[in-house]
Amino acid sequence: MSKIAAVILAAGKGTRMKSSLHKVLHPIAGKPMLDHLMASVAALEPARQVVVVGSGREQLEAALGDRALTCLQEPQLGTGHAVQQAEDALAGFEGDVLVLYGDVPFVRPETMQRMLDRLHAPDAPAVVVLAFAPEDTLQYGRVIADETGRILKMVEHKDASEEERQCRLCNSGLMAARAADLFGLLARVGNDNAQGEYYLVDVVNVANADGRHSAVVVTDDPDEVQGINSRGELAQAEARWQHQKRESMMAGGVSLTAPETVFFSHDTEIDADVTVEPHVVFGSGVSVASGARIRAFSHLEGATVGEGCEVGPYARLRPGSVMERGSKVGNFVEMKKTTLGAGAKANHLTYLGDAEVGAGANIGAGTITCNYDGYFKYRTVIGERAFIGSNSALIAPVTIGADAIVAAGSAVSRDVGPGDLRMVRGEQIVKPGWADRFHDTMKKKKAAEKK
Repeated sequence: MSKIAAVILAAGKGTRMKSSLHKVLHPIAGKPMLDHLMASVAALEPARQVVVVGSGREQLEAALGDRALTCLQEPQLGTGHAVQQAEDALAGFEGDVLVLYGDVPFVRPETMQRMLDRLHAPDAPAVVVLAFAPEDTLQYGRVIADETGRILKMVEHKDASEEERQCRLCNSGLMAARAADLFGLLARVGNDNAQGEYYLVDVVNVANADGRHSAVVVTDDPDEVQGINSRGELAQAEARWQHQKRESMMAGGVSLTAPETVFFSHDTEIDADVTVEPHVVFGSGVSVASGARIRAFSHLEGATVGEGCEVGPYARLRPGSVMERGSKVGNFVEMKKTTLGAGAKANHLTYLGDAEVGAGANIGAGTITCNYDGYFKYRTVIGERAFIGSNSALIAPVTIGADAIVAAGSAVSRDVGPGDLRMVRGEQIVKPGWADRFHDTMKKKKAAEKK
């Protein structure tokens, strides 16, 4: 098998996004669109990856780190010129090159492999072009091919005749070629066209002029080659991704009572026999085990939910939240960097931050762990089967022992031993008849003001 290199074009300014963030770094399902594409490329185990950068190069270089080489296209003189900039980065490389686009993030590994397989078919085409047949051909360039899939001509929409525009086979821009062929052909591409640019598609026409042929591969899913150039197209891509993820989840045994209202992250993991109620949002880093129920209007991010747990409604699990088997958080409960032990409960109006709650403990309504002094964070440890009364403030660092009870309304700043009761309240003062006298006085005063 030939080695593979990927050249990903990402030099465009992305002006239609109207954003200071580089276009290909805009997220879909919580992951930059460029990373969606690179994940698909990774399935082919490429020997080299080169990203062609231009405007916003600093953002891209920071986001890529050492995952890919970068090369600069400046000035930007068309797609053919962009690919030429990768020639030095691929010096000495003798394998196959896939030309991809950073704003076309959902090309499947299987489709890329079909292109490479066609490149090595017995008729040995010089170039393989990925095409699609949309309902509306819009301004796409056309692929003019015969019935065997050999390409007769590639033409941009601006340069196409009316007859050529009747062709429904459109160019996705994605190509595969051997490295030696690709850069040799690119060196001979001119810019005598309506835009005065060096078009990548012209490598096919140059090969045809040499008496060589190129071939087309047609995707059966036009959505996988849809480019993203605006906020509207970004929203459409998100909607398509979410729809596919919901279908995949339900096919895997997850119950979504109102699928269209549930939103997943790129890495959400949910086991079979989990029920997700309406209007739930999963941020990145969430896993949910079998038998759990995520109730309506809850938000989870960076959280692990164990078997048989219940979350919400209106709960928020922030990064570092761990719910062990059978534990429960109810309405308006927030957790952050907290482990809730097996069978433990925090049913209402509670904040648990930087805490460890033992198995079987009960956290009363309105309880908070006071974990931050304005400078540093501190931990709260609550033992197994401890009972924390309603409206309590646990001032960290503090430890509540196993089977201990904290009385309602307590502000606890010192450790409580196992099995102890801690009550921290101000003395209650009773003044008999005071309220009656107060009401009488105020009623007389109000009546006097009306006269």
